[in-house]
Amino acid sequence: MNDRILDPGGARERLEAWKGRIDKLAADTQTMSSRLQAVRITTNDPTGLTEVTIDSTGSLVNLTLTDRIHRVPPTVVAETIMATLGRARTTLSEQSQEIIADTMGTESPTAQAVSASVGRQLRGEAPPHPGSSTDEDGEDFDDRSYLGRR
Repeated sequence: MNDRILDPGGARERLEAWKGRIDKLAADTQTMSSRLQAVRITTNDPTGLTEVTIDSTGSLVNLTLTDRIHRVPPTVVAETIMATLGRARTTLSEQSQEIIADTMGTESPTAQAVSASVGRQLRGEAPPHPGSSTDEDGEDFDDRSYLGRR
């Protein structure tokens, strides 16, 4: 930012431009949220034993087993269900990343944060330590306040 003082008209223009950017971000975030919440993924396993449907959070909402399950051991059925559920979650993660990129872009910090959070949730990874961040050079730092670190 430069050191010059804005006249009232210039200040008003800057505020209006800032408000426009915030309004667009809010609208894009709402669109992204609505689209993400509407996603459901249905995946079949290649052997035809099972079909799973998951919601936008990756939770199982439907499981269909075919008569073929009677010809294989229960452990195979269980492994097939879990593998199919994993593939459905991978598809959901990919589709969610596309929705985020379509609505928010790939460069904004908000889109990157949402994308990382969705990816962690669907892949079952632990979130980073609260208050811990990484700067542009890849260095970790603690961005909590002094009181938050105590």
